[in-house]
Amino acid sequence: MTKPLANRIALVTGASRGIGFATAIALAKAGAHIVATARTQGGLEELDDEIRKEGGSATLVPLNLTDSDGIARLGAGLHERYGKLDILVGNAGVLGPSSPIGHIELKTFNDVMAVNVSANFQLIRCMEPLLRQSDAGRAVFITSGAANKATAYVSPYAASKAALETLARAWAQETANTKLRVNLFNPGPVRTRMRATLMPGEDPATLDTPEQVAEFIVPLCAPDWTETGKFYDYKTRTLMSFRAPA
Repeated sequence: MTKPLANRIALVTGASRGIGFATAIALAKAGAHIVATARTQGGLEELDDEIRKEGGSATLVPLNLTDSDGIARLGAGLHERYGKLDILVGNAGVLGPSSPIGHIELKTFNDVMAVNVSANFQLIRCMEPLLRQSDAGRAVFITSGAANKATAYVSPYAASKAALETLARAWAQETANTKLRVNLFNPGPVRTRMRATLMPGEDPATLDTPEQVAEFIVPLCAPDWTETGKFYDYKTRTLMSFRAPA
């Protein structure tokens, strides 16, 4: 039986652990060839082993997403090898400091924005032409409830996710009349290293695993997914539209 994502090329950022790792495996199980990026070579090799166990295939790309030229080279390489990109999962992100705003250095703030916003901006610039070559290009960006809650003491992270949401929504509007669909996915609290760093006293056994979350990301990457510019909230299993403040 043909798998639903057979012959599709999926780029997943931050794929060496957590939600990115689990999503790459889930997409591979569905038949996609995975192009996995992360800073950690060892994590990528572990991912490759898991994907091969599932009968899938992957291309490993060690890459720091603050390397904008590296992202451009990746886009050129994908164009040369495949001539298209079917799926982009913008998962890579950093938490940054947990501190009052006045105690945060400008460089630290900029470092968070570089990974969580600027890198995704460069991914959009470099991957849109390839996604447009697909018969059903799909892009999903991983966001956070911190963006709309404006969570105290994680202001760089919250601000960066709010910026990412606006960037993705603007791109969705720009591409609304094409075959490309762009959406956001909020996993909520998940059993990841980032969550443990933020909430060290929390019992991880009370949280869903990245593998559980990944199963809900895969449908947004499928050719039959038609919504764009929307926000999928994993905790409530709800696809939401954005509205102006009341």
